Amino acid sequence: MPSPRLSGCPLAALEQKGSVGRSTAWQTAAFGPRRLPSTVTCHTLSADPENMAASAGLASAFLFRLRLGAAPRVSACRALSGPGAPAGFQPPPKPVIVDKRREPERERRFLSPEFIPPRGRTRPLKFQLERRDMLQRRKVLHIPEFYVGSILAVTSSDPHAKGKSSRFLGICTQRSGQGLGATFVLRNIIEGQGVEICFDLYSPRIQEIQVMRLEKRLDDNLMYLRDALPEYSTFELDMKPEAPASSGEVPVNPLQVKMKPKPWSKRWERPKFNIRGIRFDLCLSEEQLQEARKWSRPWLEFDMMRERPTEALEAQIWEEIEAARRGP
Repeated sequence: MPSPRLSGCPLAALEQKGSVGRSTAWQTAAFGPRRLPSTVTCHTLSADPENMAASAGLASAFLFRLRLGAAPRVSACRALSGPGAPAGFQPPPKPVIVDKRREPERERRFLSPEFIPPRGRTRPLKFQLERRDMLQRRKVLHIPEFYVGSILAVTSSDPHAKGKSSRFLGICTQRSGQGLGATFVLRNIIEGQGVEICFDLYSPRIQEIQVMRLEKRLDDNLMYLRDALPEYSTFELDMKPEAPASSGEVPVNPLQVKMKPKPWSKRWERPKFNIRGIRFDLCLSEEQLQEARKWSRPWLEFDMMRERPTEALEAQIWEEIEAARRGP
């Protein structure tokens, strides 16, 4: 039934014929039923031919607009609240500043000292088989890079502990041994008593090795901390790990410790130990220092057989490591 507003209008006659319904069936399915805008009204026209022609032109223009699929006019509030409303405001991403003037950092490779076999009449096959077992163990346990002077926290299985595991934190004072027999010593002062634990680096009882502070010292052996003041060996058991240096190089701590009064466990002042991390001027007299210099062996400086080149051996070991990483 035509709308009462369009009575007597040619548009009403077209609606009676069903032409509007057939032309806009797909629009009704997509946008719902259409309604004529309230601003468009058709008045009853007289029988004047000119008015009839104008009314027919207006009706044909409106139907042509509907056939073209013109979207219905909706208010701005309804458009913003519909299901197709745009998302909220999102700020643009922050720019990434890259300093192209700085050279890219080269990957620094670290070869653990226990991979290099000792000098002498040794069996190469024995150490080659040990290196294979060491690489297999490193696939299960992450062994980080550390040096004498670094602070480590080692978690190992302990059948007598409450949680069947124990954790010890201390400073690494010594690294020794080659191959599967490599060991390292941690030292800490707990309740006023010095505690040292020697761990096997490739022991199956070790569950985790965590580096709390990565650094080096002036000496390759810090066993003289036994005779130093306790403050140089005291570390909190709940110490938090420190971030490594941004430069990528391992820093060297130039700390020189103060010793307790004599007697010491060893004569650290003698030149054969070559200690640089002790303030001997604060604990020894000038006569004692002169007596210690008598034990110097200056000819060792010119002994060219004491040091051997290991570049070729290290290159061979790196090839074995890369082959183990690639897998069979």
